[in-house]
Amino acid sequence: MKKIPTQQDLQAAVDTVRPIVHRTAVLQSRMLNDISGADIYFKCENFQRMGAFKMRGAVNAIAQLTEAERSKGVVTHSSGNFAQAVSLAAAELGVPAYIVMPSSAPEVKKTAVIGYGGKVSVSEPTLEAREAMAAKIQAETG
Repeated sequence: MKKIPTQQDLQAAVDTVRPIVHRTAVLQSRMLNDISGADIYFKCENFQRMGAFKMRGAVNAIAQLTEAERSKGVVTHSSGNFAQAVSLAAAELGVPAYIVMPSSAPEVKKTAVIGYGGKVSVSEPTLEAREAMAAKIQAETG
């Protein structure tokens, strides 16, 4: 059974990611509030480093690794935002990042991952192919 995060767990995650991620704005739209009859808040993660909230999770996950694990690197498969987040987070934490991207991923996403320091391997655009290539990289890198 999964552990439900405590307030202390959440605060620890905030403290971990704070030095690396941007604090993004929370905004409202008077028009949308009026239409909905509710107060709606927008967390503007499009202003986050690499452009998505996924940066927070990538930083926190990589930061939890031991030094021995970090030295071997991290591997994931993604066609876009998470690939970029892992690449940038890994670079910030001094960890090699191996990213499996499907051949159908947009070139702009592949270029961004490479620009953040990720080592891209291109696979066929099926879940099975992506997972197999990630497993192969994991076996090769430890």
